Amino acid sequence: MLYVSTRGQAPIASAAHVIKEGLARDGGLFVPQNIPKVHLDDILTMHAMPYSQCVASVLKLFLTDYTVEELLECAEAAYTQEKFGNDPVPLAKVSEETDVLELWHGPTMAFKDMALQILPHLMTRAQKKTGEESRIVILAATSGDTGKAALEGFADVPGTDIIVFYPTDGVSPIQKLQMTTQKGGNVAVFGIEGDFDDAQRGVKEIFSDQALAGKLAEHGYCFSSANSINWGRLAPQIAYYFKAYASAVANGRIKPGDPIIYAVPTGNFGDILAGYYAKRMGLPVKRFICASNSNNVLTEFINTGKYNRKRDLLKTSSPSMDILVSSNLERLLYDVTEGDQEKVAGWMKELQDNGFYEVDSRTRNEVQENFFGAWADEMETGDAIGRIYNDYHYLMDPHTAVAWKATEKYRLLSSDDTYAVVLSTASPYKFNKAVLEGLGKGEGVDDSRPFEAVRKLHEETELPLPRQMGELEKLPVLHEQVIGAAAMPEAICTKLGI
Repeated sequence: MLYVSTRGQAPIASAAHVIKEGLARDGGLFVPQNIPKVHLDDILTMHAMPYSQCVASVLKLFLTDYTVEELLECAEAAYTQEKFGNDPVPLAKVSEETDVLELWHGPTMAFKDMALQILPHLMTRAQKKTGEESRIVILAATSGDTGKAALEGFADVPGTDIIVFYPTDGVSPIQKLQMTTQKGGNVAVFGIEGDFDDAQRGVKEIFSDQALAGKLAEHGYCFSSANSINWGRLAPQIAYYFKAYASAVANGRIKPGDPIIYAVPTGNFGDILAGYYAKRMGLPVKRFICASNSNNVLTEFINTGKYNRKRDLLKTSSPSMDILVSSNLERLLYDVTEGDQEKVAGWMKELQDNGFYEVDSRTRNEVQENFFGAWADEMETGDAIGRIYNDYHYLMDPHTAVAWKATEKYRLLSSDDTYAVVLSTASPYKFNKAVLEGLGKGEGVDDSRPFEAVRKLHEETELPLPRQMGELEKLPVLHEQVIGAAAMPEAICTKLGI
């Protein structure tokens, strides 16, 4: 399997090169030249498989310069019982028509663990396969969860450094503490004066800065990415869509071959895009519900074909979705235009230069055929948290609540009661204040004392308290530096001593 850039001006690359480099040299994203197919019978067998085998069985179709044995070794090292428990991706029944796929049972209590626990293993092997002798510098911009998951995955991994940038006032207190207390001789964490889009734009500009790349090369370093622009981040996520479908059949929720709905809380479009690729591979999916918070740029795009980032970024109770530039949408546009690299590159240039682009009617129709866009404001999000807990005794974090509410809106507008799986992307304990407020128990909760809120949420709901929370409270803050986005290249050089 070989890979091309969505913008058509970068060399064709192997899987190992794609994982090592992260971003294509022309600023585009790597995509496979073709999408492999999976038979329904093979999907259904995944219910009885250990999760590591499910992941390896998907990755072997895309990462063909790795052996099956290598991929299984990577997956088994990533999805251990110690890190994820007995079932890394449990499917919880909530209502008659809707289940919730819990993706937050890993070490950082967020779905990013599902890819970022295996990426370091894929990356170190890619380095050997490509003959790369330079030390890899992993760069990550984060709206909250990617940063900690990347730090957790790459901390003290030989041959790597990892540098994370996050909006200093744009993550939850727990998310910030998870990053700023991170141990590891190869890690650095910087707060950014600005929002996630500033951090993400800064990282992309650094990747395309040839002078900086040359400077690093002189000192034995090269860049790679831990964001979902890296195909090695996105591909492992395909597996849990297959696993959820197989579990739904095994649980008697659907019959083999029944098309279902997936509802995904979406910011950077990577998680939902993994589901779209699963559908292209043969997973029976009727529709994807692309759920946004008040930063509803994706909802507007799906409904109108117009992408407009020229608006204020709103701070919400679901900060991992506080994003106005959804990088992975570029991969979808490449696919639905049947690989029209010139068209995709033109839209991305319009977005960069003008903050706006509009796709043609055929592309818009293709998007709408697969995706339904809906968003939930802060009041709707809090209401969903409280109502679902009261009605079904199921507790969800604000991101999951956004997806649940979007599903309700879809059902109301379409009168479609097809079985749906809502992807739950974070533990409620990561956003304890917002969850308590949704339950009507938020009085007296103070952001400056997040662990008091953790204990209160535990007392109110008796939801098992993650051991990570107890450990986090005792850790010292190690990374306190806050910089402007323009200072990101300088911060990297200082960290690396060049």
